[in-house]
Amino acid sequence: MQPKRPIALSIAGTDPTAGAGIQADLKTFSGLDVFGCTVITAVNAQNTQGVQHVELLDAALVQKQLDSVLSDCPPAVVKLGQLGSAQSLDVVAQALLNVNAPIVCDPVLRSTGGVALFERSGNETFCEQILPLTSILTPNISEAEELTGLSISSEQSVIQAAHILLGMGAKAILLKGGHATGALSADYWTDGQTSCWINSPRLATPHTHGGGCTLSSAIAAGLAHALAPLDAVILAKAYVNQGLLHGGGIGHGRGPLAHLGWPDRPEYMPWITPHPAHTTARLAFPPIGELGLYPIVDRAEWIARLAPLGVNLIQLRPKDLAGRERERELLRGVELSQQHNVRLIINDHWRFAIEHRTFGVHLGQDDLPDADLNAIAAAGLRLGISTHGYAEIATALAVLPSYIAIGTVYQSTSKQFTHIPIGLPTFARLRKLIEQPVVAIGGITLERAPAVLAAGADGISVISDLTKADDISSRCALWQRLWM
Repeated sequence: MQPKRPIALSIAGTDPTAGAGIQADLKTFSGLDVFGCTVITAVNAQNTQGVQHVELLDAALVQKQLDSVLSDCPPAVVKLGQLGSAQSLDVVAQALLNVNAPIVCDPVLRSTGGVALFERSGNETFCEQILPLTSILTPNISEAEELTGLSISSEQSVIQAAHILLGMGAKAILLKGGHATGALSADYWTDGQTSCWINSPRLATPHTHGGGCTLSSAIAAGLAHALAPLDAVILAKAYVNQGLLHGGGIGHGRGPLAHLGWPDRPEYMPWITPHPAHTTARLAFPPIGELGLYPIVDRAEWIARLAPLGVNLIQLRPKDLAGRERERELLRGVELSQQHNVRLIINDHWRFAIEHRTFGVHLGQDDLPDADLNAIAAAGLRLGISTHGYAEIATALAVLPSYIAIGTVYQSTSKQFTHIPIGLPTFARLRKLIEQPVVAIGGITLERAPAVLAAGADGISVISDLTKADDISSRCALWQRLWM
C-alpha cells in the first residue's frame, strides 16, 4: 500500500498556459510528493506574453469551494496566491481561522506586466486578517513596497521592510530579490529570531513565468512534509533554480519554469550568509582525499589501536574533557597521529588545530559563527561541517568545505547525536545537492552500511559499532571491505 501523501491546499487564480497560478502550484505539489487540492478565486486570460483579462469569482462560489474541500480533505498546509475580490478575501480569512495548518502567502497584487490581480479595497482585510494568520509571507520587492509604503532600494531597506511586515503580523518573511540586478539573486529571510540572506547566482534566462507561484508552493510542500520553515525555503529555492535552468520552450514570451521533481544537482542549491554577499566567490578548503571508514573517538589511544588495522582518517572528539585534561588528550592525539601517519581531524577546537597543524578540523553548526574560517583556510587545514537538513547544508555552502557530514541517518545510542533521524530517503536527496564528498553520520551499523553507500555516502562515521565490538580487528576489516 502506498504511503498517504500530505495534502496541500492552494487558494489562487488560474493560468490557461499552466505556467503560474493554480496550475503551477499543482505541478509543484506533485513534483514534491504532495497531493494538491484547490480553491479557485479568479479565472485569468493570460499567457507567456502577459495578462489579457481577469475575472474574479463570486465570493459565494469561493465559499462553497472552501466548504467542500475543508470538510473532506483537511490540508497539512495552505498556500495563498491571487485572492481575488475583497469579498472573497474576507471569506478566505474567515475559513482559515478554523484551519490548523501553516499558511504560506504569496501576496499576488499584480502581474509582472503591471496588471492588477487584486482589488485594492481588500488591502485592509489582507493586512488585518490574512497577515496575522500567515506562517511565511513571500513578497517580491514591489509587493513589499506596496504593503509597507516603504521605498526599497538598498539592503538596509530590505531588512527594514521585512521587519515592518513582521510587525504587521506575519510570522516569517522571505523578501525575494529575484527582480533586482547584480550577479547574485539574494533573498532576505527573517522570523524575528533568525535572519539571513539566501544566495544563488543570477541565472541568465528570460523564462521566469510562474517563479513566485512555484517558490511559495514549493515552500508549502516542504512544510507539508514537516520540514522546518527555513529548510522548506531552501528546498523551494533549489526547486526554483532547477526550474529556471531547464524552463522555457513554451509560448512566445516569458516561458514557464520546468517542474522536474525533487532537485537533484549541486548547482541548484543556494547558500546562506548572515550578512549580504556581494559575489559568487566563496572561501574554499583543500580536498579531504579518500574517505571510507571514518571513526570518531573520544580518546587518543584509539589512534594507536586503529591505525595498525589500516584506518588512516580519525576524528578526535574528547567532549567529556575540559581545560588542561582536554589539552593533554589533544596533544597526545597529535603525537600518535604523527607516529602512525594518520590524518587527524580535531573536532571543534580549531585554534588548537591551527597551532598544531593537524590534518583538519570538524565544526558543528553552533561552532561556525565564532570560527575564523579564513585562518583555518590560510593554515591549509581541511574543513568538515556537520549538517542535519537543507538550511544547515546551505549554511555550510557559504564556504566550500573539504567535506560535509549529514545525519543523523538512523537513531543512535550515542549521546553525541541529539537530532531526530532524517532517514535514508532524505539523506539520499540531500546528498545529491552537494558537490563535496559526504560523510554519513548517526546510528550506522555494518549491516546498514551498504544501503548508506548506495544512497551516495562517500564515507561513514562510526563510533559504537566499531569501538564497542567484541573483536575490533575483525569488525574493522569487515568495514574496510565495503570500499574495496
